[in-house]
Parts: sequence; C-alpha cells; structure tokens
Amino acid sequence: MSFDIPCPVNYGGVIDVFFKVKALAERGFKVHMHCFEYGREHSPRLEALCYSVDYYKRDMSFGKLFDKLPYIVTSRISESLIQNLLKDDYPIILEGLHTCGVLLDQRMNGRKIFVRAHNVEHDYYQYLAETEKNLRKKLFLRLEAKKLRKFEDVLAKATGILAISSNDYEHFKKKYDNVYLIPAYAGFDKVDVLEGQGDFVLYHGKLDVSENYHAAEFLIKEVFAGSDIKLKIAGMNPPRHLVKIVENQPNVELIENPDDDTLQKLIRNAQINILVTAQSTGLKLKLLNALFNGRYCVVNDKMVEGLDVNDLCVVANTADELKTVVADLMTKPFVEEQVAIRKSRMDAFYNSSRATDKLVELLV
Repeated sequence: MSFDIPCPVNYGGVIDVFFKVKALAERGFKVHMHCFEYGREHSPRLEALCYSVDYYKRDMSFGKLFDKLPYIVTSRISESLIQNLLKDDYPIILEGLHTCGVLLDQRMNGRKIFVRAHNVEHDYYQYLAETEKNLRKKLFLRLEAKKLRKFEDVLAKATGILAISSNDYEHFKKKYDNVYLIPAYAGFDKVDVLEGQGDFVLYHGKLDVSENYHAAEFLIKEVFAGSDIKLKIAGMNPPRHLVKIVENQPNVELIENPDDDTLQKLIRNAQINILVTAQSTGLKLKLLNALFNGRYCVVNDKMVEGLDVNDLCVVANTADELKTVVADLMTKPFVEEQVAIRKSRMDAFYNSSRATDKLVELLV
C-alpha cells in the first residue's frame, strides 16, 4: 500500500515503492496495489505491472490538521481501503508511517502486515521544520514531528518493520524485536558508467524539500560562487528564491522538473555528481543512482553515515574541502580501471536481488 501513486518514478520514496513492486512481480507475486492519489495521474505503467490497482482520494481537508494523529496519517485513513483489504487474507506491506492508520483498525488484527520504514519520520520532520523558511510550514512541520514521535509506537502492532538503512535499523531495533534491514530499491542492477570526462558538476534532488534546496543554496553560495566550474542543479519544483539565486550566478544552470531520461543523461554525463545533506536519514536513492550511473561521486559524511562506501565516494565536508576536491577531480578522466572497480565494489555495497530474497522469505 503506497502513500502516493508510485509512477512516474521521479522522487525518492516512490522509487523504492515502484521497484520493490517490480521485483516482487518478477518473482511471480500477484501484487494488489492500493495507493493514495493527490495530484498524480492514474498510471497505466503501474497497472500493467500489478495484478490490480486501486486508488483512494487522500482527504486533505483543513480540519485534518487538528486531528490528534499526524496529518500524513489521518489524511490517508480510508474505509473503502479497509473494506478492500478485508476481501482477502494476503500479506500487506504498508509504505511508511503515512499508511499505518491501517494498524489502528481492529478488523486488521491477525493479518500479516509489514511496515516499510522510509525514515525515522519524526527526526526527518523535525529537521525539515528547522530548515523551512516559510513560518506557516515551519509550525506545521514542528507539530507533525511531535505527533509522529508519539504515533511511531503503532509499529508494535506490525508483523515486521522493514528498515531502509543500517542507521534506521539500529533506531527501530532499540524498541522492537521484529526489525529487518531491506535496503532501498533504486531500479538499478548493474553499473553503467561512461568512461571519459565531463565538463560540469551535477546536484539533483526534489527541490521543494527544504533539505534539498538548502543543499543547493550551500553549493551555489559557498562552493561554486565565483568559480569557472559549471554547476547544474536539476530537480522538481524549485522554490522561487532558489531560482533567483541561480539567476545571479553565470556558472550555475537550473534544470526544472527534468523527465527521467533527461535526469539520467545528466547523471551519466556529469564529471562529478555532488550530493550533500545536513541530515543523515534513510539511504539516499540519489546516491545509489549516482554510483550506478555516474562518474565521480562527491559526498559529505552525513550523506553516507552508517554506510561502508569502500572508496566508492570521495568524502568532503566543508566548503573549502569541497572546492579542493571538485577542482582536482574535474581534471581527471574516469577510466576503464575505475569502472571495473565500481562494478566489483557495488555488488558488495548494494544488491537488490539479495534484498528481494529476504523480503520474499518474510512474505511467504
């Protein structure tokens, strides 16, 4: 059950949902998809992949803001969903705390229900509150973080919790016994990196999320301002203030709402994929994308916290460190030997087939 329609596959959360469904379908599972809709079109691609797809309108009415439950949860509670789930006795995967209103319904007692934990949600929302510029959104995010911290106890009702990263696994393991590490699904099974040399650095992310637009601002103002190195920033729904910042930097280009093909070409053709974050939550799917498909990958320590990157990335934290690393790597072609090393180390770092083996074992 998905918090959103996971197609098009163009931001972190839905990427994991879609390719997890695809992996299960390829293993012979008949997937009955239930997903909430609020702005995205019904998906023929998803419907072709699944045995059935049901859509439910998310109730985003103003009054939901004052519910004791988190808004992301109460806006996704649906009687028609429960009625459809009661028609069979299949195992259920709930994507995120967002869809865990199902666990509150006594009619679902005794069902095999797993929760895919995409983040430690209250930590994530607290961070978003701290970095949000809009006062109204900041107040909402603070309140939501408090509600999510309390609501997380509902996970005790789940058959199992599927943590997405080792850090998250350790968090949930302190409170629950039924926790399993199932790494993120990124849709990539093999390294496909171009040899040679690009002439730009790429940062990409969902730009209407404060975590990402703050990272973009930091790179523009602190790392690339006044440089002759080209920085391209690509992502969905950039805020107006970010657009204005880019307009004043001749070496920076903003690519708004790129489609999948455009984004993948940018990742593959960049000399460096640069990924920084101020919050170490989950396993960043854009990191996996860059490692499977991009040349050099430069990150800060929070982007890879809890991960053994085994020299797959170059880690730099301060603006000065990033400037030095970027200037150095821009002069070095990515050669055949480096592609071979990436291929050998990525299999140990991330293997979706092994993740699916574990997931199937839990479901059957």
